[in-house]
Formats: sequence, C-alpha cells, structure tokens
Amino acid sequence: MIENTPTSTINTNVSYDAEVEQIFGSTGPLSNSIAGYRPRQAQTEMAKSVAAAIAGQKTLLAEAGTGTGKTYAYLTPALLWGGKVIVSTGTKNLQDQLFLRDIPMIKKVLRAPVSVALLKGRANYLCHYHLERTLQNGRLSSREDVGYLRDIARFIKTTSSGDKSELSRVPENASVWSLVTSTKDTCMGSECQYYQDCFVMKARKEAQQADVVVVNHHLFFADVALKDTGIAELLPSANTVIFDEAHQLPETATLFFGETVSTSQVLELCRDVLAEGLSHARDGAEWAKLVAPVERAARDLRLAFPQDIVRLSIDQIAPSSPFFEALDTLKASMSDMIAVLEKQAERAETIEQCRARAIMLKDQIDDWNAEPKGKEKEGDYVLWVEAFSVSLQLHRTPLSIAPIFNKQREGVPRAWIFTSATMAVKNDFSHFVSQMGLWNEPAHTWPSPFNYQEQGFLYVPNGMPEPNSRDYAEAVVEAALPVIAAAGGRTFLLCTTLKAVKFSAERFKEEFEKRGLNFPLFVQGDAGRTELLDRFRAAGNGVLIGSQSFWEGVDVRGEALSLVIIDKLPFSPPDDPVLAARITAMEKKGLNGFVHHQLPEAIINLKQGAGRLIRDETDRGVLMICDPRLISKPYGKRIWQSLPSFARTRAEADVVSFFEKLHVARTTTVTQE
Repeated sequence: MIENTPTSTINTNVSYDAEVEQIFGSTGPLSNSIAGYRPRQAQTEMAKSVAAAIAGQKTLLAEAGTGTGKTYAYLTPALLWGGKVIVSTGTKNLQDQLFLRDIPMIKKVLRAPVSVALLKGRANYLCHYHLERTLQNGRLSSREDVGYLRDIARFIKTTSSGDKSELSRVPENASVWSLVTSTKDTCMGSECQYYQDCFVMKARKEAQQADVVVVNHHLFFADVALKDTGIAELLPSANTVIFDEAHQLPETATLFFGETVSTSQVLELCRDVLAEGLSHARDGAEWAKLVAPVERAARDLRLAFPQDIVRLSIDQIAPSSPFFEALDTLKASMSDMIAVLEKQAERAETIEQCRARAIMLKDQIDDWNAEPKGKEKEGDYVLWVEAFSVSLQLHRTPLSIAPIFNKQREGVPRAWIFTSATMAVKNDFSHFVSQMGLWNEPAHTWPSPFNYQEQGFLYVPNGMPEPNSRDYAEAVVEAALPVIAAAGGRTFLLCTTLKAVKFSAERFKEEFEKRGLNFPLFVQGDAGRTELLDRFRAAGNGVLIGSQSFWEGVDVRGEALSLVIIDKLPFSPPDDPVLAARITAMEKKGLNGFVHHQLPEAIINLKQGAGRLIRDETDRGVLMICDPRLISKPYGKRIWQSLPSFARTRAEADVVSFFEKLHVARTTTVTQE
C-alpha cells in the first residue's frame, strides 16, 4: 500500500483554464511551433479536466476519440503542473514513442524545465554478469545465436543504457536474450561484481531523480505484485499517475495480481543447478542424476494433457487424470533436489541462489492448489491450467482486481488519470469502472473531431452464414476479395483467431494468383509487428492479415490503409476458465454475464479494431464487419451505436462506387500536383 508523503506538493486551489486556453489556442505555443497543429475544442477541454484533476489530486476517467490529441492533452498539464509524474502506457512501443518523440516535443515547445526518464522491466537491459557467463560457457543452440552474441558483446561496450531495443540487429524474440539478461530470480543484487555498472540499477536511479518517468502497464503491475521493477520506490513520491491506453489495465492487472508458475521455470532451474553444481561442487553430488527426475516430472506434467493447447480450470480436470499424480511427483522430486542444494549452498553464491529459487518455485507449486489461507476465500480466485506445445503453466487468477487495485490507491492523495480512446460503451463507463473499482469517480468522453459520415462507410455484407458454421472462414474470404480489389489492396484483415489468420493467408495467396491481383501479402508471424507494418506502409497497396496484436496500437495514416475488414465480433471464447468463473460469480449476484461482461468487452475490442481505419482528417476508407450478428441479434444495435458514425451500407455496389470515386479524387490530386 502507498503511504509515503509525496516529495513535492500540488496547489489544490488553482484553476489553470485560462493558461490551457492560451497554450492550445490558435496563437499559442503549440500552434506556433508544431507543423500541422490545429486547435481542437475537445483537446482543450480534456487538458482542462486533466489540469483540474492534478490541481485537486483527484481521479479522472477521460475517453478521447481518435484524433482528439489526447497525448498532448494530458502531457501539457502534467509537465507544467504535475509535480513528480509517472506515465504508464499500454506497450513498450508506445513507451518509446512518448519518451523519444512526444515528451521532448512538448517539453521543448513549453520550455518546461523537467527531467525525464524511461524505465523498463529488467529483461530489457543487458546484464554484465550473465553476458560474461554466456561468453565463457558458450551454451548456444544455433549458429545464428553465436552471431547475435558477438553483436551483443560489441554493443555493451558502447551503450550507455543497455536497453536491448537499441540493438535492432538482434531480433527482440531471439533466444540469446534470455542468456544475457537477468530475472528477479537470477539477479545477484548488491553481491554482483558489476553492481556499480548495472544498467537496471542505473535506470532505476535515473527514474528516482527524474520529474517524469515513463513506464508501461506490465512494469507497473509487475512491481505492485513482485516489488521488482523500481516502481515501488517511485510511487511514494509521485504526485500524478497517468495511465494511457487504460482500457488494457484490467487484463494486465489480472495477469500480475494472479500467480503463475510454469514447467519452463523448473527446467531452467534444473539447467542452472547442473551447470553451477558441476562448476563449483563437482564432488558434492551426482548433479546429472539429481536434476533428471525433476526434469522428467516437469515434462510428465505437460504430457498429462495430450492436446496441443489446453486451457482448463481445476474443476474441469478429471480426478483420475494423470495430471494430479504428475504434480505430486514434481513436488517430491523438487524436495529431494532442495535437500542436496541445502548441503552444498555454502560452496558458491550461485548454488545458494539456485537453492533459493528452488524453494520459491516449490512453494508456488505447493500453494497453487493448497487450501485457502486467512481471509482468502476459495471463490476469490480461479485455479486453471494452460498447456502449450512444450510447457505447462499453473495459474491462480483473482476474479476481481478492484479491491486489490483500490488498496494501491489508498493513502496519500495524488492525481490518477485514466485515458484511452475506448473505455466506455456508448458513453457508459460502468464496465471499466466495475473492473477497476473506480466507483463515483468523474468520467468524461470527448468525441473524435473526424467527420466519419463523410470519411467512410461501415459495410456489413449480405448473405453471410452464422459465424459458428463450417464454411464461415471461406465466406469471409469470398466477401472480402471484390472489396479488396476495389480498394486496390490497402487492406487490414483483422481476425479473432490465429487459425483464421493462417486460413485467410493461404486462401488469399491462392486467389490473388488466380485473379491476377498483384497485392503484396503480409501475414502475422512472417516477421515482427514493426517490420511488417513498415513493409506494409512502403508497399502502398498491401494486404496485411493479423490477429489481436494488430487490433490496437497500430497507426497507418494516408492511402496505404483504406479498408479494414473484421472477420468476427471479438467475443472471448466461452470456454476460457477465468471468463467462465467470472460469469458464474456475476450470475450469483443476479447480473447477466453476457450483457454485463462479454458484450462490453467485445464492444471495446471492436472499437479498437475499427479505430485503425481513420487516423486523420484526410483519411478515407471502409470498415467491413463480416459478422451478420451485428444486424441479426438484438445486441447488434448496441454494438454499432458504439462505433464511429460512418455512413452504413449492406450493398457491395456502394462500397465499390465509394472506392471508384476515391480513386478518381486521388488521381486528380496527384495530377494537379
């Protein structure tokens, strides 16, 4: 719980309205200094509300439609009057954009005398100790990793931050990174010989001293749960906390306020126990024989489920399942390994570290399905299992994060700003409010300044089968092809599943060849998100197919994107164990799980996907939603009323005509230029 007193105070009796009007006005510093800047009433009003919340150390929920300019609307009052500010964003990409572009711009324009720091999770920073250890041991799985390791060894000599995002030659998902970065478990702390040069410690120290610190939601909530990111030391002195992309908070907070332990962690521990035992206490035990039963038990636990991918609550696992026996075997074999590590721990610091990790992992596994303790009630959380191709995770997830999050907000008053383009359902914030426990807090919506009626169409094709029918994915492709051809490519196809991404990619490739459509195809998984988007923009007539990671945080302005196709309404899978438990809990309180949870979640997701299409005043395009439930179901009206106010049609001819006129207009503009 946060109880320390902030280091600087905010004047709670001041109105900054006049200053905000001047800053955002037609003769103000933003208009005079930023190319293309135009005053927007919604942006000015939002900035006033943020300034008032900061001055009064209050909470504000601020939904601002695409094009409002919400980033400048919260940064301006935060940099001028926010005291010590923490800005938390939805993704690392947005975090970098704020730190490298948006904050420096506002700081320069306003001449704000603030220092700014960027803080990421420790996995983003090179670790001197683990790099040296990997260079010496050379346990690399591929020739590619050997090359990457050479690049990293050169990079560490020149970097001042140690942030791996600066080394673009090595892909972010390269396996070598896990060998040259630390985790909370593998960090040596102040005992490390490189402690004075540690990039993680340097980043935390800079954040301590800065006026504005940029973090992301994962980091923020990981710290609240694990006390391992440096936020714990920052929060007590913060006067203002701003969450951008706040609609992501419930899911992120659920992830970190829950507990997860995986067989991958166990196998990683076994690898380290073997290496450290052989290095420092070869005569202390038969190390290979010691770790073998633990490794076998961890793999057997995964093999208890023959399917490729599994998500089951503990209640859905049959009592006779081999899973429970395998779990007991893993606990017993880990106890045997810990007993040996206890005897050998004094031989080396790294063996002691392995012992501490083993005890912590064993405790997590024991606690997973132990009897509830103290005030904790069984109904407060759901136990579930998630199996991937080679690993298995044990999850313990709270049904509601509201009480936990509210505890974090208790204590000394400070301003809490929650902002996003998609927090409300038709101006109703109750879904987000109930998830986060933000009852009775002021909430405002500022609509987008875009003229959606003129700038685009919402197209729901006629004759589509029900989404659960076998031929639905094929029907989406058939309906999409003539519209893509009319648009000249320039398309996002946003799918609700990876299976649909794969199917659509194969079918489009076939059909493009058959019909002579020369549109470059970009498919999620063929390259990283940033690279795919760069290639899509450069192509000018591409078709990009992606799932959840392309539904939000993606900005393609101009002609390169003129058509966004959404295959299905994005309802969560009904067999999701956490969702099922939440619906059961809601229905016990007399609420309707579909109306009060699944529908608003789907609407917020859909608003994000739809928001990819129109990114500025000159954009034109079509949002095509293939799902017939938008028209046929009673709840469909509530969904489309929450979407931008496009002109609506069900006729393909209207869409083809729209693109023909658009093509003529663009050609005319190019000719005149």
